[in-house]
Amino acid sequence: MTTMTEASVREFKMPDVGEGLTEAEILKWYVQPGDTVTDGQVVCEVETAKAAVELPIPYDGVVRELHFPEGTTVDVGTAIIAVDVAGGTAAAAEAPAAPAQAPQEEAKPQGRQPVLVGYGVAASSTKRRPRKGAETPRQEPSTAAQALQSELNGHGPAAVEKSRPLAKPPVRKLAKDLGVDLATVTPTGPDGIITREDVHAAAAPSAPAAEPVPQAAPAAAQAAAPAPVATYDTARETRVPVKGVRKATAAAMVGSAFTAPHVTEFVTVDVTRTMKLVEELKEDKEFAGLRVNPLLLIAKALLVAIRRNPDINASWDEANQEIVQKHYVNLGIAAATPRGLIVPNIKDAHAKTLPQLAEALGELVATAREGKTSPAAMQGGTVTITNVGVFGVDTGTPILNPGESAILAVGAIKLQPWVHKGKVKPRQVTTLALSFDHRLVDGELGSKVLADVAAILEQPKRLITWA
Repeated sequence: MTTMTEASVREFKMPDVGEGLTEAEILKWYVQPGDTVTDGQVVCEVETAKAAVELPIPYDGVVRELHFPEGTTVDVGTAIIAVDVAGGTAAAAEAPAAPAQAPQEEAKPQGRQPVLVGYGVAASSTKRRPRKGAETPRQEPSTAAQALQSELNGHGPAAVEKSRPLAKPPVRKLAKDLGVDLATVTPTGPDGIITREDVHAAAAPSAPAAEPVPQAAPAAAQAAAPAPVATYDTARETRVPVKGVRKATAAAMVGSAFTAPHVTEFVTVDVTRTMKLVEELKEDKEFAGLRVNPLLLIAKALLVAIRRNPDINASWDEANQEIVQKHYVNLGIAAATPRGLIVPNIKDAHAKTLPQLAEALGELVATAREGKTSPAAMQGGTVTITNVGVFGVDTGTPILNPGESAILAVGAIKLQPWVHKGKVKPRQVTTLALSFDHRLVDGELGSKVLADVAAILEQPKRLITWA
């Protein structure tokens, strides 16, 4: 790659689009070298551990170079695109070719179809490429570059300490996890920076333990290293890297399951009257253009139950050994997407009327289906609903969303024989399951909340009498 030294060239770096995230994967480039861009124009889509986010460019100019191809995971703070802010087309024409892309028919925009739990499942046509080890082009060493290297080593803007190996924070963490002493690693990155590949090479059993590889011949050292041997049948198995949302969700669920003592209670309830009310509301002019379904009334029932039993709307502060009682409800709705489970929430759901709640649910669904759910929409939840019934499942034992006190699972609504007014009749029946954190919610409180939700769904007029 050509090093960008012209004063008119601006390097746009991978920003931290969440809270303290260290890396993101480039999913899609919307521009190519030679394209003109304007301030605020979206140039690419990236996936973090929390969500897929579109990145706007902060200045006008002509794209000179894309530093990484699609499918590459890039550290926060690394330059990903170079733009000539002078707008010179000649300079753009001299720019190197874009990173290798898939054939044109594969590069066409393909809409992902993340689907909210409760609204069916749709297949995704998104295609991913394997992660490539492309390195970021860097400018010639300068005082600023040395200062940046010093910051990467945790020393702030002071002079670079020669005695400490240069490595970015994610690389240092990898070395720590693998038990590798960075002082013993031979760097192959620009300006002597240790890369992930260097750490893996040092950790490999077959890595030479004698003389270090000369700095000038990293390619020869890599060629001499034995190729890894597959330990599985590639014709019968497929390995899928765990990253992005799936990786973050897995870590969060493990942390939740083994930190908060879960208790789950169940109740089976006749929701025939609720289903009739859903049909009536669909014809009400107050709900014209809004999505009305059982989930809407279930959400409202849970909000009323929380108002009657406010102590369940809380969280556990381990550091301060305190129970934090919330005087607001940010209602989470679990959503299944091709990238994994996400839980966006409706802010201040407790203060919304039924039409307002229907509108908020509709917006949440549309955003999730488009894959545009922002990290902010998934933060600050207090309680969650997960609708497993759309898959024909009767019930389940849901795991708490980290930091929340309760989660309600809604099973499939089916016609079943039910004793109604002394006679066995076919009725619409479902099973509810409420998991709660037993550190702050005892059995009595959890039972009251679940019983209240069931009572409202059995007699929805309680939405009025208990409001």
